[in-house]
This record gives sequence, structure tokens and C-alpha cells, in this order.
Amino acid sequence: MAGQPNKRQKRQDYRQAQRENGTTNMPRKKFYRQRAHANPFSDHQLTYPVTPQHMDWSTYFPAFVAPQDEDTTMSHTTEATDVLSKRPPKQLTKDVEVVDIGCGFGGLLVALAPAMPDTLLIGMEIRTQVTAFVQDRITALRGQNSESGLYQNIGCLRANTMKFLPNFFRKAQLTKIFICFPDPHFKQRKHKARIVSTTLNSEYAYVLRPGGIVYTITDVEDLHDWMVQHLEAHPAFKRVAEEEQEADPCVGIMRTETEEGKKVERNKGQKFVALFRRLEDPPW
Repeated sequence: MAGQPNKRQKRQDYRQAQRENGTTNMPRKKFYRQRAHANPFSDHQLTYPVTPQHMDWSTYFPAFVAPQDEDTTMSHTTEATDVLSKRPPKQLTKDVEVVDIGCGFGGLLVALAPAMPDTLLIGMEIRTQVTAFVQDRITALRGQNSESGLYQNIGCLRANTMKFLPNFFRKAQLTKIFICFPDPHFKQRKHKARIVSTTLNSEYAYVLRPGGIVYTITDVEDLHDWMVQHLEAHPAFKRVAEEEQEADPCVGIMRTETEEGKKVERNKGQKFVALFRRLEDPPW
């Protein structure tokens, strides 16, 4: 006689049913449990494109897939062909321009979607279960809003941005990068794992176009000072003045709509915000 299914089996059964039935019910977090943090230096068996030209965004933004012309498809060279499928990736009608690094449970993405309806936004999250939750959340929201077409412009993928960000995005492709309540890595020996650093800031500068903005927010003042120090020291960035910062509608959304932001609000904690603009490259 078969015993009762364990917690892992219950989670798997729930998520399988959630996807097979195409339900519009919002996913329940208890079926997507995972540790709060992941080691970015570990091998997470990730799948990533060899170059941005190899990335197939069509599964994340199916409503924005461009009509496929047979002649165009056949004209793709071997270099621009997906390594795994040996077929050229489907093209979108517009590029992804906004990234939420470490998107967590997707609160910021969901809030930004109607505020930026003509922009494609992607959340990048390293934790497997959390990524699955956000993907199922987006599917449910699309189902609930099928007539209006809302939430077609957001997606979430599992990725380690510390290692592979330039694999997904071309030079100067992005207009905004959000870094919301990142892991503070308090111990000094763990500072190398912080998502803002001298090396990583150069990657953000590479994928951001001039005039693009890096948005940062944290409830840890020491981490805020760290991010400000490292981004101000980078020649490609300049801190945005507070008056302009407070006038940016994305700042208000970032403060109030992330899950971590709501937790800080409940605990009556502080939130430290800083924005940095990507400068023009100096002439050769």
C-alpha cells in the first residue's frame, strides 16, 4: 500500500498541475520553498547562450515574436544559429531593455509591467524554485488579463548574472538595471560575492546604453555605502541627483512593490536608494 506523498512530491504534483491545467490561480509560495541565498560561485548547472545572438527570447515573450520569413530563417549563418537546437532563435519585434537582477518573487516585475507597457522586462534569478514561482506567477497573470494583454512584456529566467550577464545582452542594449535588496554578504571574506563590485560594474556599463540607469536599494546602510562607493568610483557612472531620483516613478515602485521592500516596511526599517547614470564613453 502506497504511503502518503512527502513534501517534495506534493510540491512537484502541485506545480505540474499548475502548468498542465493552465490555471489562472496565483501560485502558492509554500510549494516553491528554497533557501534564501545561493552561492554565486557554485556550479548551478545553468543553461546560457554562447552570445546574445544565440539567445531565444520567444518562450519568455511569445506575444512579441516577429513573423518568421522562410528566406530570413535560411539566411542565418552558422555563427548566429542556436548551438543546442541548430536552428536560428526566433526574433522579437523589440529588444529586452530592462533587467531586474535577483528578482526574487517578482514583485517589482509585476508592478513595472503596466507602468512600462511598451518595454520588455526580464527578471534574472539564480534560485531554481523561486524562478519557477515567478514564471508560474506571470503565466497566471497573463491568463487573468488575457483580454487586456497585460503582463506579456515581463519574463523571468534562471541565471547567474555575476558570471553570464554579457552572454544575454549586447553592448548598450539595456536602459535600466535594478538591483533591489541584494544579499549583503556581511562577512568581509564574503564581500567578493556582492553583486556590486569594480569588475561587475564594468559589465553593467557594457550592457547599459549611455543615459541608462542603475537603480539600487537596500535596507543595509553598510551595503548602500559600498554600492555608492564602488559605482561612484567607476568612470562610466555618475550618481543621479536626489531631486531627479525622487521624481523618477520607478523609484516609488521599487521602494514599495518588492517583497523585501514590503518586509522592511512592516518592520519599520530604513530603505537606502541610489541611482547611477551611464555616461557617454570618452572619445578615443
